[in-house]
Amino acid sequence: MRSPLAGPFAAVMLLAGCVGTPSVSGERSVSPAPETPWVPPPGAIPPDRARDTSATAVPPDLADRIKRLTLAEIVDLGLRNNPATRLAWANAQTAAAAYGSERGEWLPTIDANVDGTRIKTAATQGRTSVQQSVLTPSVTLNYLLFDFGGRTGRVAGARQRLIAASFSHNAAIQDAALQIQVAYFQYLANRALVGAQRTTVQEAQTNLTAAEERRRVGVATIADVLQARTAASQAQLDLETIEGNLQTARGSLALSLGLPANLPYDVDSTVTLAPVAAVADSVDAIIARALEGRPDLAAIRAEAEAARADIGDARSALLPSLNFSANAGRTYATTIPDGANSYNLSLGLSIPLFSGFSRQYDLRAARFAADAAGARAESLRQQVVFQVFSGYHALQTATRRVRTTDDLLASATQSNEVALGRYKAGVGSVLDLLAAQTALADARAQRVGARLSWYVSLAQLAHDAGILDPTGESSLRLTTDTTAVPPR
Repeated sequence: MRSPLAGPFAAVMLLAGCVGTPSVSGERSVSPAPETPWVPPPGAIPPDRARDTSATAVPPDLADRIKRLTLAEIVDLGLRNNPATRLAWANAQTAAAAYGSERGEWLPTIDANVDGTRIKTAATQGRTSVQQSVLTPSVTLNYLLFDFGGRTGRVAGARQRLIAASFSHNAAIQDAALQIQVAYFQYLANRALVGAQRTTVQEAQTNLTAAEERRRVGVATIADVLQARTAASQAQLDLETIEGNLQTARGSLALSLGLPANLPYDVDSTVTLAPVAAVADSVDAIIARALEGRPDLAAIRAEAEAARADIGDARSALLPSLNFSANAGRTYATTIPDGANSYNLSLGLSIPLFSGFSRQYDLRAARFAADAAGARAESLRQQVVFQVFSGYHALQTATRRVRTTDDLLASATQSNEVALGRYKAGVGSVLDLLAAQTALADARAQRVGARLSWYVSLAQLAHDAGILDPTGESSLRLTTDTTAVPPR
C-alpha cells in the first residue's frame, strides 16, 4: 500500500532539488563562473555611512588661519578628525558601561510584574460554567549574598578592563600625534629642499653664464659650456622632482589631519628655527619615566590584572553560593474584589556537584590566560626599554649629524666660491667647478635631512617615553648650553 506521506515527502524532495543560488534584486548574487567578475545589481552597494569631514574638518576658529597653521593647531586638527582616536574613545566608553553593569551585582535586582487572567470553565457533570477575572500585581527581589569571590572577581576584572581601555585611548592619541608630527616635519623638509634646490639652480645658471663668458673671450671651449648647461638642466630636473615630492608630502600631511588633499592650507615653519640641542635627561631617567607612565604599557598591565581577577570568578564556580529571594503580591479576582496579599521568602544554597569537569577546565584556562597576559606585559616592558634606549641614541646621533652637516655646508659653500673664482680667473677647470657645485647641493640636502631626522627623533623619543602630549610638545629637557650646537 502507498503511504499517505509519500506524496508530501516527494514534493518536499522536489523543492529541495530545485533550490539554487538566491538572487539579489532579481539579478545574480554571485558570478556565473570563476573567471567572470560579478556585476552588482542596482542598489547592491551599501551607502557610505562614514562621517563626511570635508565640511567640518576645519573648525571655525581655525578657518581664518588656515594658511598659517602652527604645530599645535595641526596636531589638534588631526586628533579631532582621526578615526583611531574615536575608535579608542568609543572602546573606553563601552568598557565604562560594562564596568557599571558588573558593579550592579553588588545590589539586589527588583522586578515588578502584573498578570491578568480571564478564566471560563466548562459546564460538566452538573456543574455550571464559571467565569472569573484575576489580576495579580507582584514585586520580586533577588540578591546574591555570597559566592566565594566570584562577584568580586567579575567587578575587579571589568574595572581593570576599563582602565586598560582608557590607557589605550591615551596611547592612540600619542600614536596619532606622532604620525601627524612626522608628516608635518616631512612636509617642511621637502619645502626646505625645494628652497635649497632653487638656490642650486641659480648657482648652476651662474656657472653656465661664467662658462659662456669664458668661451666668448676665447679661454674656454664649447665642451665647458655643454657641461655647464648639462649641470644646469640636471639641477632644474631635480627641482621639478622635489617640487612633485613636496606636493605629495603636503597631501600626506592633509591625510593625517583628516583634511581633503586639495584643501588650500599651509603651515607655519617657525618651529624649525628653534636651535637644535642635545637631550639633557639621561637614558636611564627616560626609561624610568616610560616604565611608569607609558599608556600602552599601563594598558597591558591592567589587562593582566583583569586576567588575574578572572581566576577568582572561575574558582567561585566550583564553590557554593548563597542567594536570597522574596516575592510579594496582591491578587484581585471576581470572587475577591478587595484583593488578598501573598508573599514568600527564600534563602537558597546552591552547591555545584558535577558539570563534566567544565568548571575545572574553566579555572585552568583562566590561570593560563593570566600567565599569558603577564608574559605579554613583560614582553612589552622589554620592548619599551629597548625603544627608549634606541630612540635616545638615535636622537644623539641626529644631533651630531646636524652639527656635522652645518660644518659640511660651510665647507662646501667656501669650496664652491673658490672654485667659481678660480674658474672665472681662468686657473680652474669646469670639472672642478661642477664637482664643487654638486658637493654643495648634496651638503644642502644632507643638512635638511639631518634636521628632519632630529625633529622626528625628538618626537619619536617623546612618544616612546610616553610623554608626547596632544599639543605635540613633550617634557623632555634639552640642554641649555648654546655652545653645544654651532650657530645656524
